[in-house]
Amino acid sequence: MPKVAARVAIVTGAGSGIGRAVSAALMAEGWNVALAGRREAELAATAALGEGAPCQVHATDISDESSVDALFAATKARFGRLDLLFNNAGTGAPATALEDHSLEHWKRVVDVNLTGAFLCTRAAFRLMKDQDPRGGRIINNGSISAHAPRPRSIAYTATKHAITGLTRSTSLDGRAYDIACGQIDIGNAATDMTRQIARGVPQADGTLKPEPVMDVKAVADAVLYMAGLPLGANVQFMTVMATQMPFVGRG
Repeated sequence: MPKVAARVAIVTGAGSGIGRAVSAALMAEGWNVALAGRREAELAATAALGEGAPCQVHATDISDESSVDALFAATKARFGRLDLLFNNAGTGAPATALEDHSLEHWKRVVDVNLTGAFLCTRAAFRLMKDQDPRGGRIINNGSISAHAPRPRSIAYTATKHAITGLTRSTSLDGRAYDIACGQIDIGNAATDMTRQIARGVPQADGTLKPEPVMDVKAVADAVLYMAGLPLGANVQFMTVMATQMPFVGRG
């Protein structure tokens, strides 16, 4: 049988949390992975989880156009193509009353969560539509906040709702080039970044309560499933959440 070339992925925000878990899962499944994020030392720690699997570390600011273009150019130079982009990197702002939310924090969240995802999507399109074989898959990390906000989170919530629009538009425009796009909305995955959830987070009624969390492996497994589909099939939207977290119903 002819040897099947290894598939190539770019994961943003690969230095911690969900990005690290997904990167490790992809490497374990034989993917070549370009690990992108702000902190090179943390990316190197993620790379070490691959135990020698082909990967490449890229210190990247996804809110900067030239930094994103350099990431995709380096990935093409090293691996020759791109089969998967996981738009995972994101940031939040301090929980603040809407009327006190600073423009500085608003712009930073928009620059990373929305503009960054757009810049990476655009670069992926340019690469995927011209490679041979043509096409690829883009998976956007949406969040439960793409459906329902937490209190005092206007910037984060607005950008995650916007990611849903980005996903739909990308999915539509990608049809002509065999580029599939889907979105995974994640609720309360247990990572270093979400430790506060188990200790107590603001609720809609003004109280502070701990919420259930789930193993981040469930997220990695879900992304692997989405990534492993043939390009003729697509998970448009998937929600993966801690079963008993206050989301469905009245909380």
